[in-house]
Amino acid sequence: MNRLSFSELNLCPETIKGIEEIGFEETTPIQAVSIPAILEGRDLIGQAQTGTGKTASFGIPLLEKIDLKNRTVQAIVLCPTRELAIQVAEEINNLGRFHQGLSVLPVYGGQPIERQLKALRQGVHMVIGTPGRVMDHLARKTLKLDQLKVAVLDEADEMLDMGFRQDIERILESTPVQRQTIFFSATMAPAITRLAQRFLRDPMIARISRKALTVSGTEQIFFEVHRGNRLDALCRIIDFYNPKLSIVFSNTKRGVDQIVRHLQARGYLADGLHGDMNQSQRDRVMAGFRSGNTEILVATDVAARGIDVDEIEAVFNYDIPNDLEYYVHRIGRTGRAGRTGRAFTFVSGREMYKLRDIQRFTKSRISQQRVPSMVDVEQARSDKFLRLVKATITAGGLEKHLRLVEEFISKEKESSSLELAAALLKMLMGPGEQMPENPAMENYDYSGNQPDMVKMTINTGHRDDIAIKDIVGAIAGETGLPGRLVGKVEVGRHSSSFEVPREYAANIIQVMDGNQIRGRRITVKETGVEEQLPHGQGKIHLKLKPHKTRPPRVKRNRNPARSGKN
Repeated sequence: MNRLSFSELNLCPETIKGIEEIGFEETTPIQAVSIPAILEGRDLIGQAQTGTGKTASFGIPLLEKIDLKNRTVQAIVLCPTRELAIQVAEEINNLGRFHQGLSVLPVYGGQPIERQLKALRQGVHMVIGTPGRVMDHLARKTLKLDQLKVAVLDEADEMLDMGFRQDIERILESTPVQRQTIFFSATMAPAITRLAQRFLRDPMIARISRKALTVSGTEQIFFEVHRGNRLDALCRIIDFYNPKLSIVFSNTKRGVDQIVRHLQARGYLADGLHGDMNQSQRDRVMAGFRSGNTEILVATDVAARGIDVDEIEAVFNYDIPNDLEYYVHRIGRTGRAGRTGRAFTFVSGREMYKLRDIQRFTKSRISQQRVPSMVDVEQARSDKFLRLVKATITAGGLEKHLRLVEEFISKEKESSSLELAAALLKMLMGPGEQMPENPAMENYDYSGNQPDMVKMTINTGHRDDIAIKDIVGAIAGETGLPGRLVGKVEVGRHSSSFEVPREYAANIIQVMDGNQIRGRRITVKETGVEEQLPHGQGKIHLKLKPHKTRPPRVKRNRNPARSGKN
């Protein structure tokens, strides 16, 4: 089945805007069949497994059918578990975020019923619930389905296996006869067929045969990383494994642009590829990637089609894909032509359920690892270089160089061959990241518990041609703090801000105060400290001043006890 663009489905502008905001670029096969049929008002049985985009298959048409002016329950979705009910409600809310006044209520056991009762009294358009709790509300007469337009059974086979048949029948019997009924099920078990014969009218069968989801030749790894920490984790992993070429997949065009901007600001050779780019832009980006001038390509799934580059050593799932087949397509970009490859996936929260689905359907093992520390990165870099040194020794042909070393040692009596080797290594590898010891950063919890960060503001921005890379570059270049440790950076027209770990704030103040960015003198200010500390302690003001009119430095009295004020 061909995929369709959502613009081909004649959806309202609010729904299209919600779809674009999430980042969906085209339908999955089950969506391409189901959405038009449901919009036409047909009853439907969709045979689709988890990970095929089935929630949007019924969620999008439900949004089109809801009358927002009528605050009565017009659609109900039954789910086998509370986790799925929450997940479905969240996705429909995200898709319908631009439908002003939309009310979607998840109802399930384990949550105080009083909260649900209050919401139902105020009026809701759509109920997403487990059969048991929906039956509870029907018995209390707190849920009325007399104006229901559409009833959906999500994972119907699971609900029947769990013993909900009688509850499902009673719920459907409580709805108008003229309702539209939709079943989604991974299997077409006899029980599903019998239930459909009783409650559906001339249903359309949407059966999508899944391709064999198998993966091989690629090492698969996942990291539990909170979304706000993924950029830092991505940089650490790239530095640790140092792949020749890599692709970072994002689910949205906006995500691609954000990742590229931050990677470039931190000095990585990165570029982006997504559906909003014209052909000449795509050709330019791909030419840079194939030649190696771009080492990291950030792309959406649709934009990445047709990429045929054998030297890709790593694939990053910055976002879990919306369709399980996309996962296989993504990691198939690496490990080609007999080469080994790695696929890294970032997950957090409920994304763990999607990861389990991927492992189940691909019949593969995805091992969990922790994000490398800075010590790990430095060690890996040293090990790789020393392996290269050993290979060079093994290859031979060093006679000329040995004579140069012997001459140097004979002239420089105070230097040993060991010191000469160490000096050469330092020259070739660089001094490394010279930073004060910081155990808090070495034990950084990327799953969401961030170290204490300090926000600093700069009173310069786009007006002075200042970009993110200028701020990050100045901090990294002057203080030695790696750019990857600089947190969120925002550049406005007249002012900008950035975040750094609190442990490094004092050093940044000391070094950056009176320094320059793009030839202009600056000072920095730590946000929220001005009124709390006496005599301006701890403040950094990034203030533009004429280059020749810098006032003389005034020695500050850092000890309030000696200020003469009692």
